[in-house]
Amino acid sequence: MGSLLSVTDIKDDVKYILELASKIKAGEIEEKPLKDKTLAMIFQKSSTRTRVSFDVGMYQLGGRAIFLSSNDLQMGRGEPISDTAKVLSRFVDGIMIRAIEHDDVIELAKHSDVPVISGLTNLEHPCQALADMLTIKEHFGVWKGKKICFVGDGNNVCNSLLLIAPLLGMNMSVACPKGYEPSETILKTAKEYAMENNTEIIVSDDIGVALENVDVVYTDVWVSMGDEAETKQREIDFAPFQVNSDLMSIANDEAIFMHCLPAIRGQEVTGDVIDGPKSVIFDEAENRMHAQKAVLYYYMKD
Repeated sequence: MGSLLSVTDIKDDVKYILELASKIKAGEIEEKPLKDKTLAMIFQKSSTRTRVSFDVGMYQLGGRAIFLSSNDLQMGRGEPISDTAKVLSRFVDGIMIRAIEHDDVIELAKHSDVPVISGLTNLEHPCQALADMLTIKEHFGVWKGKKICFVGDGNNVCNSLLLIAPLLGMNMSVACPKGYEPSETILKTAKEYAMENNTEIIVSDDIGVALENVDVVYTDVWVSMGDEAETKQREIDFAPFQVNSDLMSIANDEAIFMHCLPAIRGQEVTGDVIDGPKSVIFDEAENRMHAQKAVLYYYMKD
């Protein structure tokens, strides 16, 4: 059965899932492969793209999705995660959870008898990474040899990109202020993947070094959900890492701009970049649904 809690869970099947996503998007699979299947969607954090893409995705695959906020579940009143997992497993065919703590998702999957899919945790965002890679392939036609640079906070999105890029033959750099580096554990695994696939991983506080020969410039908000108390300090620390036209000019001429959204124009990225001709953010957002449909198909089809 298995679950998708981290990119590491699909290390050997990343290309297959992305090829499946392309076929699903092109209408090349059976019409309703998840007919009569039900997905429980647990949200501890608010969401636009994750909620709508999973909900519509399940419907288009022939199944249905049930939205469950923390207030809708006894888990929000102290029921053990293990009990929630065992109960939901009796009712549904899969569980998607957008959680605060990664350990909670691990605990849920440990006690679930149905696949668990991470819709985001404080450590990783694997479904976002899949959508990003689908978008890059659509734009450039290949992954191998391309280079992506994540600019800003070494957060959950950055962590998942670090893991998935080398698996597809891509080089990756991270440009971030000191103290905001990606997870050391994730970085260690990513460098092992890079060595296996003859690619390169670089983390630097020197933007010029990180952006050398880059095909994809990627950023995210400076203040993620849960980090609001650090807002003022983060705005100071990240100011030199704003993605603007000057920064984009360091990348390759044909470089594209990506952002997982939501974005704060004028903070981590300027309006002329995110709304400019190099931006593919809305293709990227749409591909959340196609990539997740492939994940749902992969884990929930009989």
